[in-house]
Amino acid sequence: MTEAGTSGAAIRLSQDTLSLPAPAKLNRMLHITGRRADGYHELQTLFQFLDIGDTLHFTPRDDDAIQLTPTLAGVPAEDNLVVRAARLLQAETGCRRGVDIHLEKCLPMGGGLGGGSSNAATTLLALNRLWALDLDEERLATLGLSLGADVPVFVRGHAAWAEGVGERLTPVTLDTPYFVVIHPGVSVATARVFQAPELTRDTAPIRLSRALEGGASCWKNDCETTVRRLYPQVDEAINWLAQRAPTMLTGTGACLFGRLTNVEEAARIARQVDPRWHAFTARGVNISPLHKALG
Repeated sequence: MTEAGTSGAAIRLSQDTLSLPAPAKLNRMLHITGRRADGYHELQTLFQFLDIGDTLHFTPRDDDAIQLTPTLAGVPAEDNLVVRAARLLQAETGCRRGVDIHLEKCLPMGGGLGGGSSNAATTLLALNRLWALDLDEERLATLGLSLGADVPVFVRGHAAWAEGVGERLTPVTLDTPYFVVIHPGVSVATARVFQAPELTRDTAPIRLSRALEGGASCWKNDCETTVRRLYPQVDEAINWLAQRAPTMLTGTGACLFGRLTNVEEAARIARQVDPRWHAFTARGVNISPLHKALG
């Protein structure tokens, strides 16, 4: 069992380097209400941030190059959402400035915690400030959507009710439990989940007020049954954690989370997690640590 990084306030490592958190998120619920003609699915979900995540360090360059270190296994630098976000800002604004970006990657990749999307949002907000571009939040969120459906919620920085493909956001205030988050050591292919014939695609849409009134005891993830069938490792981890706390898959996984009322109980359960799995504790927050850091 290992701990993920803590998202704290902005830290300047030197006079010119700006360091900012890229927090994780959970889907506290996820309903699939339909499938569009373009193949994308209509969703209703509640996003909440965690008080931990990755950290990115931004140092301006004298040229217009974008350099990211270290490279991530299996992800060419030019395909990384961090580099794509930086190049998108250059292209959209005509900015001729560059940056060296160092990524401290603590969150498991492909776990449904939104790590890549959060990294992209942090990059957009950091470079908007570092390069003095003065783009407003609406413009940055629109740019973020072109990088991924989850990027806008990280750009806006408030827990949210999301509809459409996840891009139509309404700020909400949720309870802030402690969580045990487990990655069971398997990579879930999102496309495989959404292409599965048995995936629930016809959950009746509900109003935001009904979702909030029902609360955590009524929330569910329509992807969970399919993911558990396709990935026995996820099923095993959910069965284990569900004996100790109310448990749900986040996104399409592979990560799952158990909801606790106090940090001591969360820490106690995390210490018992099978050593085959990556686990950490965190608290849900309604304002993104990134936005708190930016002030």
